Amino acid sequence: MMDSSVYKPIRMGLVGAGQRGQHHLNDYRQIEGAEIVAVADINEGLARRVAAEFNIPNVYTDYRELLQRDDIEAVDVCLHNNLHRPVAVAAMEAGKDVYCEKPMAGSYADAKAMVDAAQALGRKLAIQLFTLFRPQTRAAKTLIEGGYLGELYHARSTGFRRRGRPYVDGYGTATFVQKRHAAGGAIYDMGVYHIARLLYLLGNPAVERITGKTYQKTPMDAARQKASGYDVEELGLGFVHFTNGVTLDIIEAWAIHLDGLEGSSVVGTLGGIRLDPFGYYHNLGDLEVNSTVDLERIEYRWKNVHDGGDVYDSSEHHWIAALQGRVDLLPSAELALNTMLISEGIYLSDDLGREVTAGEVRERSVSLSTL
Repeated sequence: MMDSSVYKPIRMGLVGAGQRGQHHLNDYRQIEGAEIVAVADINEGLARRVAAEFNIPNVYTDYRELLQRDDIEAVDVCLHNNLHRPVAVAAMEAGKDVYCEKPMAGSYADAKAMVDAAQALGRKLAIQLFTLFRPQTRAAKTLIEGGYLGELYHARSTGFRRRGRPYVDGYGTATFVQKRHAAGGAIYDMGVYHIARLLYLLGNPAVERITGKTYQKTPMDAARQKASGYDVEELGLGFVHFTNGVTLDIIEAWAIHLDGLEGSSVVGTLGGIRLDPFGYYHNLGDLEVNSTVDLERIEYRWKNVHDGGDVYDSSEHHWIAALQGRVDLLPSAELALNTMLISEGIYLSDDLGREVTAGEVRERSVSLSTL
């Protein structure tokens, strides 16, 4: 393992100083070699306050000026969903590697343009998918790759909040619940984490067809509803067929009259895994065995026995380690792109009132970029 004292410094710029941008900055504070040297936000007052708090020496109100700096090798994009594509592509065209907040973009078309740009320009592109780095995910991946589940054939992606809609339930800003900024609701906000994690465990199979339905039924505070311009879903449901015969069902709730949902799961011919809380289920002859694991000890051994260090501590840790050449970058962009295809497929299926093919989603997807 490389001595932390010789980690290559990574000089970065942040575009977007809001809630998510500040969360990223807090994470970077914990990472050896991460240096945020510039921040850009159209709200100059906010940008200057954040710069002062995090000791960032350079402030811009135009992200294009930040991209002109030749002492910055990477850019972190923390803007509204429909702004991800133009800023990320401009950054890559300026010779920067890009780390982008989820969801990847406002539409599949915009996400595909980001992946295409990264491939054409030879730039690194990563999407903030923290669930890939949870110990439950890594433990599940270990069991799957070890053959303990046998042939995988079905997975379930779940996400639950009882009343956790941004702004109308008391936190966040109204832009999170407006299509013109966010493009979607519960599926784009939280579902992407859970869907992408299942795609990762399944080997990111190609999508064949999608059925979906969305709802906005739970009452909300009338004044907040009027002020917010709320026009996205609070509940998203989907069923996905992959070309390899594997299936995935999805339920993602910002608001629902229940006390919880069972955690996401993967099942195979020899065993099954539930991620939250973590469990491994299999049969030994007539014995039905329910197994738990010590996730803290797994993490300790990964980091210390196998010299993994901090490269999987978080999405940001992994991103910096990849830029430092200490680890190969997980395919978060490819997973996020496939997640966008599924998510937009749910919306399209709901609009058309029928099952849709992956090809239809690709053909009908249009850019929602607002820059």
